[in-house]
Amino acid sequence: MNKQSNLGPVVGQLAGTDIYANQLQRKNSGWGGGKYTPSDGQDTNRAQPPVRKLTPTAKSIVIYWSRSGSTELLASKLVAATDSDVLEITLAQPYPADYMQTLDRANFERESNTPPELQLRLPDLSQYETVYLGFQTWAMTLSQPMKAFLTDFGDALAGKKVAPFETEGGYGSGESIRVIQNILGTKGVGKVSLTVPLVIDGNRVDEADDEVAAWLTRIAK
Repeated sequence: MNKQSNLGPVVGQLAGTDIYANQLQRKNSGWGGGKYTPSDGQDTNRAQPPVRKLTPTAKSIVIYWSRSGSTELLASKLVAATDSDVLEITLAQPYPADYMQTLDRANFERESNTPPELQLRLPDLSQYETVYLGFQTWAMTLSQPMKAFLTDFGDALAGKKVAPFETEGGYGSGESIRVIQNILGTKGVGKVSLTVPLVIDGNRVDEADDEVAAWLTRIAK
């Protein structure tokens, strides 16, 4: 697979990693709500290691999962605006490059309640006051990789301000936030301050600077 031809040009960088986002090339009727968006078959980072920048002084961290690059680009905007650390969620078995194969697998994972296995070494989060969580709306609910992260590591968010940001296909957040609340509840995390989410169409993340700034101002109050 030619990464350039399938995913488009480099649209940004995050901690030294190039970001590709095919959806940004489809602005109008050709977008189709993100349908048929390809990936590189390695969940954005075929030729580069997972994004991971940890410092001893940051008070916030952006933790995200991205399949085709739009959520990763949104994560880069938050990192730049907040000077946060950043951690990319990675899977033991990345989703296929083919959209329909990914759809079949994600539907099975959702319907059988078997989120994917993560390949992730979670750092100590005790220094962080705010955790920005980046994911997608899939089938009007929380994407399965973020569900897996919260199921595995949700207890590490106790006492944090948790700020969700998500990309979607034009139909909104669905039940994503309720699912986050439910998972954290089952983990016994009772002191999480969950903010309102930032929700951006996957094909217009590159145009979202004003929305990012307004959201950050709103959740800081």
